[in-house]
Amino acid sequence: MTDPKKYGFTTTTLHSDRQKAIEHGSLHKPIHTSVTFGYKDARELATVFQGKQPGYRYGRQGNPTVAALEDKVNKMEDGFATICFATGMAAIAAVVQALLRKGDHVVSSSFLFGNTNSLWQTVGGQGIDIAMVDATDVKNVEAAITPATRIVFVETIANPRTQVADLARIGKLCADRGIVYIVDNTMTSPYLFQPKSVGASIVINALTKSIGGHGNALGGSLTDTGMYDWSRFANIFDTYKRYPTAQWGIAQIRAKALRDFGGSLGPEAAHHLAVGSETMALRLDRECANALAVAQMLEADDRVAAVYYPGLKSHPQHAISTELFRSYGSLFSFELKEGIDCFDYLNRLKLGISASNLGDTRTLVIPVAHTIFYEMGAERRASMGIAESLIRVSIGIEDTDDLVEDFRQALDAA
Repeated sequence: MTDPKKYGFTTTTLHSDRQKAIEHGSLHKPIHTSVTFGYKDARELATVFQGKQPGYRYGRQGNPTVAALEDKVNKMEDGFATICFATGMAAIAAVVQALLRKGDHVVSSSFLFGNTNSLWQTVGGQGIDIAMVDATDVKNVEAAITPATRIVFVETIANPRTQVADLARIGKLCADRGIVYIVDNTMTSPYLFQPKSVGASIVINALTKSIGGHGNALGGSLTDTGMYDWSRFANIFDTYKRYPTAQWGIAQIRAKALRDFGGSLGPEAAHHLAVGSETMALRLDRECANALAVAQMLEADDRVAAVYYPGLKSHPQHAISTELFRSYGSLFSFELKEGIDCFDYLNRLKLGISASNLGDTRTLVIPVAHTIFYEMGAERRASMGIAESLIRVSIGIEDTDDLVEDFRQALDAA
């Protein structure tokens, strides 16, 4: 495989390791377990530490197996540079640790993954002001911006109610105002959507989910798309201004977040995630088709109060999702009519597994209010539109007819 030709998504992902020499002709980047890396010439070691030439110093700051995964994800997102972390939350926290300071202001979507919401609460108690807004309309984001706003943070599709942010218009707003625009792409994945196309400065992916896809490794990534002019950002330390301007952001994040806070991805996990990513497109095509089929069946059943899935024409952001995304994702949620207990329903499923992950090859289900959003309390859940009966579904790659029948028979037995 040679670089000049533009290959498709899966071809590029499969062969990206072979763009650079691999030991002994291995088709996969080997798992490098060494914590440290030695040099015959001490001057060369010093040069690597000073950033004057590429190389590896210590496992917390970089590893050849992890670097191969970073390169793979970077190609998926058409990025300038990518850093991998131990988890998706570590990648989000890196934004706080590396780019924000006391007195800064953040505008965030109010429709967020529960742990991200919890992180913003923590950050809010440490001197950074957080404005939570309905990001499905750019006007709400614009109204919340202040002179101290440093970043705007949104998810592509919210977990679990599937609200879709006004992605393109928010991107234009941030570009006009010189604000770093951060998009969490976990719910769509780079296969279904590239946030760079709407002007995202930084893209977050929880590699654990659709990219790895098999529920066997934790990981996260942060990609600088190259769309942001870091000379406009107030919080860059002079140390990193010795690099070309385009490198300021990623250099500061790698040092201040990865090196200093130590949320490093291990080589074994990186290997699992890299291998899993090779079938991402195949898995997601199946999962998205399955999700639409089950969501349509549930929407048509009068025992179901509501179904939230961007692929349904009834979804408020169906049109924008159709415009932006290759497909609508593998996750949806639904509410049962009053009188049908959500726990009893879940226990009647034969294929859906009660578990908290998503983007897995197997279908996973969870009662949202009682588990992953329990800690935030009833009032906050209500403000996010999370009903007590809400069930989140992460659809897997099982045969479509089997899944439709399983979700139907659990209703029939109510």
